Amino acid sequence: MHHHGYLWAGPKERFDEEGLRRPPHPDPPGVGSKPELVQRYREVAAGFPTIDLPPLEPAYWLVKPGSLVRGTWDHPKEAVGWLGERLAEYTHRFAFEEARDVGRMAACLNSAFERLAWGGDVTLGFYLERPSFLSLAVVTCSPNRSRPELGCPVQ
Repeated sequence: MHHHGYLWAGPKERFDEEGLRRPPHPDPPGVGSKPELVQRYREVAAGFPTIDLPPLEPAYWLVKPGSLVRGTWDHPKEAVGWLGERLAEYTHRFAFEEARDVGRMAACLNSAFERLAWGGDVTLGFYLERPSFLSLAVVTCSPNRSRPELGCPVQ
């Protein structure tokens, strides 16, 4: 078991495009479906595996290109260290003062360590100024607890 780190920062409007953050339904629209539905299904089926937007379910980062992986670690402590470094890097841009609280960040990192230690995934999200959004994720791989069928993106 190991962990992969992911980071996405960008416009809040783009982050809100939830249709592109969901995997396509396993069954395509049937014969006779509206052309708009068929077109939308094709867009999502083609875009979801390659688009850099954070998936709604963290395990689905594993179907994205390996080039989106920002780091890989064998131990939760190392992965949490990366999270802490990213938080320190972005803290000055947080839109809300309470998100900058050192105690709150320490609690987030402690919780992340506990979750990763038992094989779970971690996602953190913060509003930045302008409005932008920061999404951080550490996903457990080989296997992932919630989606063991998903393979490692960097083998």
